[in-house]
Amino acid sequence: MLMQFRGECFLSQTATYSETLLKWTSRLLISTVWVSALLFGCYILTFYASAFVNNTLELWNEGLTGLYDPEKPVGTLGIGIHFATGGIILILGSVQLLPKIRLSFPKFHKTVGKIYVVACILTAIGGLTFIVVNGTIGGIVMNIGFSIYGILMLLCAVQTARYAMLGKLNRHGAWALRLYALAIGSWLYRMDYGFWLLLADGLGHTKDFRGIFDTIMSFFFYVPNLIVAEIFIRRKTGITAIWAQILSSVLLLLASGFLMIGTYYFTLYHWGPAILKWIGV
Repeated sequence: MLMQFRGECFLSQTATYSETLLKWTSRLLISTVWVSALLFGCYILTFYASAFVNNTLELWNEGLTGLYDPEKPVGTLGIGIHFATGGIILILGSVQLLPKIRLSFPKFHKTVGKIYVVACILTAIGGLTFIVVNGTIGGIVMNIGFSIYGILMLLCAVQTARYAMLGKLNRHGAWALRLYALAIGSWLYRMDYGFWLLLADGLGHTKDFRGIFDTIMSFFFYVPNLIVAEIFIRRKTGITAIWAQILSSVLLLLASGFLMIGTYYFTLYHWGPAILKWIGV
């Protein structure tokens, strides 16, 4: 009996520690994503918007060839909308994640939420329009991967709004988290490429984005995000297995470290200078 009692106490104590570990690693990842996505959202708005204002749209092609084609105005309009609203959703989505704002300022949360959902829909439609009219530089595989991404964003945006209107807040929150996981896809796409070029010297990447790494990245920039989102959703509904909590914590900690390093270097060499240049510093 004594051994059984000690065993139960040990399991109970371990479960408490694993729950605490998962809680803090979750908060760490949320904070890291919030700061990094906010910075990238500002960069997107300053870089692409300033090119539009200054009538230097050809600068869009510096980041990814083929974004601006003067002979295809519909495609240019689509990708322009995609960039403009994409920057907005990164900033507003990060704000929507803050629990204190949701609880203390519900009207503000609802108003911003409506703008956010509409922006997500426009981002998806703009990107899909570009793919239909121009196609992507990576060909059929990238077309498929990016199209699935756009369709998923549309689905999540509609479901987020639908469950909010129905008053089913738990489901609304789950779909909103999935939507944000997709919204940060463009940010993660650039970070992944930056790290890969730095650490692997671009192994598997080609100029026409049809290498093996490019093929993987056509899906990798949003599929892992959705997996992490599901971890958060399941945590809210209760992950009872201790091993699952510990494994989730390790994954979240690794993701946080990866994003912290990436955010530092991208802000130092890319996002920061572009933002400072736009504001005249």
